[in-house]
Amino acid sequence: MTVAATLFGAMAFTAKIASERISGTEVAMIRMMVGLLPCIFIARYRRAAIDFHRFDLLLYRGIFGGIAVMLYFLAIEHTTAGIATLLQYTSPVWSGLFSMLFIGERFSARVVLPLIVAFAGIILVLHADALGFGIWEIAGLCGGAASGAAVTAMRAARRAENSWSVYASFCFFGMLVNAPLAIHSWKTPAGSEWIAIGATSLFAMGAQLLLTFSLRWVDAMTVGVISQLAVLISMALGALFLAEQMTVLTGVGAALTILGVVGVTYVTSLGRVAADEVVADA
Repeated sequence: MTVAATLFGAMAFTAKIASERISGTEVAMIRMMVGLLPCIFIARYRRAAIDFHRFDLLLYRGIFGGIAVMLYFLAIEHTTAGIATLLQYTSPVWSGLFSMLFIGERFSARVVLPLIVAFAGIILVLHADALGFGIWEIAGLCGGAASGAAVTAMRAARRAENSWSVYASFCFFGMLVNAPLAIHSWKTPAGSEWIAIGATSLFAMGAQLLLTFSLRWVDAMTVGVISQLAVLISMALGALFLAEQMTVLTGVGAALTILGVVGVTYVTSLGRVAADEVVADA
């Protein structure tokens, strides 16, 4: 899980380099296409990918996941890798809310305080920039919400579907979601751009597969905490190599956002453990 989070952070960094001239949607579409390769060329994974039972949930996971990646990569293209990743990784907040609304998980009053902390941090980060709350920051935040919806669909399908069918649905439908805008603004990559796109695709594929693999043993709380490492890594790489400035206000806002997200993850994880215990006792 730690390696997965590290690769996700590195993916944001290389995606920023790749999208200097090429649109974020094109980079996202190619990323999804490369992600499908194991399911196409390796027979065992191909059989697992087409062995599914709840197509509706896989469709929701793929479409919302594709929208999340599209908005994330557009935010990376137009803002900074660090800010875009921070906004994307508010997804545990949204998945916690969506799980309560749509798949019957109980609401806990204890979630209110970390929610307030998280959103206060987001506001500080966004207003630390001279542009303030612009369209691409809004896009990044909406990407986090879409990612939360995708995670909720994935959690609803987790007992019926294997990891490869979930992974393949994400890549396939995500590719289709990004294709219209990618084709409309297509610019053929040249030279080092292929290296940046290739690195983005490989980092994403490795991270996604390691994340899926680790979810068999790592609880939701641990996943939520470790995943925030991607935010720190993308911010550090952006500051070191892309001259992405980090003000004191941005740093405070980022810290509050991460703290709030971890808090929400902790509270919602407690609710899931309690629900599982009730089911076990029954």
